[in-house]
Formats: sequence, structure tokens, C-alpha cells
Amino acid sequence: METNQMEPNFKAALSVEPIDGKYSCSLEVFLGDVKVWNSGHYSPFFTSERCVLELTKQGDLQLKGEKERVGWRTGTSGQGVEILKILGTGNLVLVDALNLTKWQSFNFPTDVMLRGQRLNVATRLTSFPTNSTAFYSLEIQYNKIALYLNSGRWNYSYWEFKPSKNRNITFAELGSKGLALFNDNHHKMAKISLSKRIHHPLGFLALGNKTGNLGLYFYSPDKQSDGFSGAFCGRGEVEMRELYGVSSVLRAAPTKLNISKVACAKFCLQNCKCVAALYSSEELRECHLYGVVMGVKQVERGTRWTYMVKVQKGSYVGHDNSGLKKWVLAMVGLIDSLVILLVFGGFAYYLIRKRRNNTATTADNTT
Repeated sequence: METNQMEPNFKAALSVEPIDGKYSCSLEVFLGDVKVWNSGHYSPFFTSERCVLELTKQGDLQLKGEKERVGWRTGTSGQGVEILKILGTGNLVLVDALNLTKWQSFNFPTDVMLRGQRLNVATRLTSFPTNSTAFYSLEIQYNKIALYLNSGRWNYSYWEFKPSKNRNITFAELGSKGLALFNDNHHKMAKISLSKRIHHPLGFLALGNKTGNLGLYFYSPDKQSDGFSGAFCGRGEVEMRELYGVSSVLRAAPTKLNISKVACAKFCLQNCKCVAALYSSEELRECHLYGVVMGVKQVERGTRWTYMVKVQKGSYVGHDNSGLKKWVLAMVGLIDSLVILLVFGGFAYYLIRKRRNNTATTADNTT
């Protein structure tokens, strides 16, 4: 099942993936080769012999395993459902004879939010790190929007925004230019937007399962490169780019003292494990090297701290020989005092690498 639109298309597919000697059976939605919805996001359905998708005579969409065991269902039995279809927005819907929607995947968000999709106090994005009982969540609450790290009964907020003048948030909706927040009267209060230099419509918003970072992604048909070549080190392949107005809350013992900013950047360039550097122009002239980009925060310009990240040469916006792929992580803007600094692995413009092996595996296991 696939939408009829310009590349990339939305596709719905029945997927079977081997996991620890068993098979995960799920209904999935893809935007190009990016998975944007999965029926087994919260509770995977494992089967050993068969995986069948069935729309019953009663109108219930079900995933079945051996011996007719039902592992997932929409719960729409008796509602007159006749057709399953995927819309141009990527919304998977069940409709009746009058084309009235009885069930839609937009009401069951996973870790990705698509254009036209809404989040309210009853829904949230969730992302589950591998081999961990903790998980990340983006939640819409009446008085704030927040990112959480959830572990057992503990919830740790690592970013939040509270509207001024005690305004309540009713819902958030993703549009072609960013994520908009609305109040009780459906008036827009704030917006997380794409950079003004980005002329392509927003594709989706995603909550990463490794760091819990939130990213806005768009599709650029002009970027045809298959990705970066060479290792992420060596002065001929990479360069250091300064992120203005940001610093890091991570503080380790300085790697070098009494050196210049240029020398600090050079040390990171020559170290293949270094992905970022923090330099202080104060008396000790400290240089901190980092193997991961985390704990980045916004600071006032004019401070004596300089934060630099390592990027592939030509990967920043504005360079004619850009090495970016089609999917690009877009830097967010600042509107109505809403600040979210999103940094995935370093610089504000990044790409989604196609995992060639994983893509091949998915293709083999998707029916």
C-alpha cells in the first residue's frame, strides 16, 4: 500500500523481523526508507510460524499468529469499517462506507510526528533505548511542553517550556514550517520553526532513542549524495565549526591548558574520537575535548566559552559542495521565547544515514 505523490512516498507494509530466535510481526508505515509508525511500538507481537494481517467481516483490523492468535487489533469491530487506506499525510486510516474515519494511526503516536498530526495531554511521543528499561518522552501538559527521561517511577525533565502569562497549552500540531503550540481558543502561541534558509517543507519530527534529542527533518531532492566518505577524522576530511550562543553543561578535567582556540580545534581534528571541543578564553585558556555531543545548552553571546563541533567538510548549509544526503536535520528557530536547541552528534545540520545493511534486511523481511 503506497501513496501516489512525489518522492518519497508513504508506504504501509506488513513487516516480519527476526529477534532472538523469534519473529516480530507488525504493521508499519514508511516515508521513503524511514520508519515513521509501528503497530508494535509499545508492545511487540512475537510469533514463531506465521504473521497475517486481516480486516475481519466485523471491521476489526488484526495481526494474527499461529492458531489464529491475535497479537494486535484496532478495536473497531461493529463500527462499519470497510476500507483500510493510507493518506498523503502518512496517516493510516480505517473508514466506513461513507468515508468516515473510524480509526487512525495519528491517534497512536510512536517516536515520530508527521505533518498534520497533533499531540495533546492524552498523547505523547516515546522513544525506547536499546537494552534499557528507561525511555524518553515528549509530553504536552496544560502548563508546559517537556522532554522527560522516565525510569521506573521516576521522571526526570531535561527540557521544558512554560508559556508566559500562565497561558495553557491545548495541543501541538506539526506543520510544513515547524511545530506550533495552541491555547484553549486554538490560537497559536509559539512555534519551533525551520531555519529561514530552508526552503523545503518539513517532513517529520522525531525523538531519538539514543540521546532523547528532538529533531525536525525535511526532504531535499537537490541533495543526491549517498553520504560521507572516509573516517570522521583527519584535517583533510573534516573541520571544526563554532556553534554561537551555546555551551556544554558537561565538565571534565581540561585536556589542554594555556593554548589558543585555534590550537584547541586542531587537537580535536587530529583525534578521531573527538567530536566536539569547548574552549575558554579566560586566564587558564582551557580546552576540553568531548567524545560525544550531549548536555548542550544555550548561553548569552559574549561569554568567554566557545563550543565547536567536528563536521564533514562541506556539510554545513550555504556551501556549494554540500555532502548532505536527502534527509537533513534542520536547526530550529526562536519564536515567542520558545527555545529548543537540538544537536544530534554535533552540528545543527545533519543527515539521516541510510543503514545499508539494515535497509537490505528490512526489504527482505517486509511483505
